[in-house]
Amino acid sequence: MVQKQPGRFERRLSAILAADVAGYSRLMHSDEEATHANLTVLLANAVAPAITEHGGRIVKNTGDGFLAEFPSAVEAVRAAMLFQTRILELTIGEAEDKRLSFRVGINIGDIIVDVHDIFGDGVNIAARLEGIAEPGGICISSSAYDQVRGKVAVEFTDLGEQNLKNIALPVRAYAMVQDGDVAGTQKGRTTPHLASASRLSIVVLPFANIGGDPEQDYFVDGVTESLTTDLSSMAGAFVIARNTAFTFKGTAIDVKRIGRELNVRYVLEGSVQRGGNRLRINVQLIDAETGNHLWADRFDKPIADLFDMQDEIVSRLANALDARLMAAEARRAESSPHPSSMDAYFQGRANVNRGMTPEYMANAQRFFARALVLDPLNAVALAGAALVDAAIGGSFLTDDRAARFAAAEAAATKAISLASEYALAHMALGLVYILTNRTAQGISECEQALALDRNLADAHAIIGWGKMYLGRAAETEAHILEALRLSPRDIFAFRWMAFVGAAKLLLAADGEAVVWLRRSIEANRNLPLSHFHLAAGLALLGSLDEARAAAQTALTFDPNFTLQRFRAGVASSNPTFLAQRERTIEGMRLAGLPEG
Repeated sequence: MVQKQPGRFERRLSAILAADVAGYSRLMHSDEEATHANLTVLLANAVAPAITEHGGRIVKNTGDGFLAEFPSAVEAVRAAMLFQTRILELTIGEAEDKRLSFRVGINIGDIIVDVHDIFGDGVNIAARLEGIAEPGGICISSSAYDQVRGKVAVEFTDLGEQNLKNIALPVRAYAMVQDGDVAGTQKGRTTPHLASASRLSIVVLPFANIGGDPEQDYFVDGVTESLTTDLSSMAGAFVIARNTAFTFKGTAIDVKRIGRELNVRYVLEGSVQRGGNRLRINVQLIDAETGNHLWADRFDKPIADLFDMQDEIVSRLANALDARLMAAEARRAESSPHPSSMDAYFQGRANVNRGMTPEYMANAQRFFARALVLDPLNAVALAGAALVDAAIGGSFLTDDRAARFAAAEAAATKAISLASEYALAHMALGLVYILTNRTAQGISECEQALALDRNLADAHAIIGWGKMYLGRAAETEAHILEALRLSPRDIFAFRWMAFVGAAKLLLAADGEAVVWLRRSIEANRNLPLSHFHLAAGLALLGSLDEARAAAQTALTFDPNFTLQRFRAGVASSNPTFLAQRERTIEGMRLAGLPEG
C-alpha cells in the first residue's frame, strides 16, 4: 500500500497581528445583541479600513477578534495605532461598562499559509502577546520591536522576558506607552502616547477648493493625498491617514480640537484657487497645541498640465515642510526635561540645516552622538551622523579626512542594515562613495535613494556633482536644475549652485561659472569653495583685480587652503576630469592663491 505524501505548504516570513475584545464574555453576557452589533461596526468602520490602508489583510475573524497579516512590522504597528485611535473616537461617548476595547499582539515569524488561515509559532506568539496587552493597547515581540524602533511615532516600554502559555522559550515583549490624561478623553480611557508629545506628528487637512469648481476637485484632493503620502516618508514622522483626514472635508476647522482628537502636533491646511489661466495655492503650517501659524507659503503659476503641476507643488511643499518641521521639533526638544533619541536627532538636523560652518557641523555631530547613546539602533541618527562626518571630511574641516570618511561609511551602512528603505541613508552612503573615489557606486546609491523618496532633491544634486568626477561635467547642470525645481528655496541650494559653477569651469564656460558662483555666494556666503572657484573664474576671464579680491575673501573662510591640498583633495582618477581641472587650478594660481 502506497502512503499518501503530504502536500507542500507555502511558508513565508510575515508580521502577524492578533486582536481580541477585552472582556468580551462579560459584554456578551450583559447585552449579546448590542455587543455583537457594536463589534461588527468597529470591524467595518475602524479595523478593516486601517488594515487595508497599511497593506495588510484580515486572515480570519475569531468571534471576539481577528487575525491579520502584514508585509512589515512597521505597517502592522501603524495599522494598530490607527484603528485603536479610530475605535476611541467611535466609542468615546459610550458607558465604560459597555465600551469595546481591543487588545493587540504583534510578532514577526515564519508562518504556514493555508487557503483561509495561517499557522505556526509566529501566529501563536502574536496571540499570546495579545493576551498580555492592556485594553486599547499594543504589545509586540522583540523581533517586531527591532524592526519598528525609530520608525513609528509611538513609544514602547520594555516588559522584559515573558513566559507565554504553550511557547517553549521566553519572549521579550514591549508594550505601547499609553496616556490616560489626553485632553478630550474620558476618565479611564487610554490613548496611544503618540510622538505628538515629543515627536513630529501631522495631519494634512483636505485643501479647500476656492470657487467651488467641481472640475477642480480631483486636482485639489490629489494634492492633499500626494502630500500625505510624501510626508509619510519623513524620518520620525507620524502622518494621519488620508481617510481620517478627509472626514474633516467641508467642515469648520478648529485646529486645537483636531490636534486633540487626532493627537497630532501639527496641522497643515491649504486652499487652491483658479483665476483665468493661473492657479494659486496657499498653505499654512499650524501648531495644533497653540494655534500659532509656524509657516505659510504661496504658489502662483500659469496653468499647465495639472498632473505635472500637482507633482511639482507636492515636491516643493514636502521639501519646504521637512526643514520647517525639523526646526520646530528642535525648538521643542530644547525645553524637553527628558529628551529622547529622536529629540536629539531633530536638534542635529536643525543644525545641519543652518549651514555647513565648523560651529554648526560640530553641534550637529554632538546631537547625533547623543541620539545614538540614547538609542544605538536609531537609523535616522546614524544616517545624520554619516552625512555630517562626510561633510566635515569633504569640506576640509578636519586633518583626518580618512577617519571621517570611514566613520561615515560605517554609520551609513549600519543605518541601511537597520532600515533598508530609508532614502537618506542611501544618499549618505552615496556621498561617502563619491568622496572616496567610488563615484559610480555613489551615484547608484543616490539613484536608489530617489527610488525610495522622489522628493530628495539633494540626491539629484549629488548625482550631478559626482558626474563631474566621471568626466561628465556637461550633465551636472541638468541634475542641479531638477534639484532646484523640486526645492527652489532649499537650505542647500547654495551648494548645488556651486556645483554648477565648478562644472562650468571644467567646461571652460567661465562667464556662466561666475554667474552660478555669485548666485551661490548670494544665497549663503559660508561655503569656502564657492569663493575659491569664483576667484578662478574671474581670473580666467581676465578680471584679475576682482579675482585677487575674491581669493583674499576665500582665504578668510579657509586660511589653510593651498593649490596642493586642492589637487590632492578630490578623489577621482578619471583622465577627462583631471585634465579639465587643471584649468581651474590655473585660474586659482592667477588669482594669487598659494601653491602650498
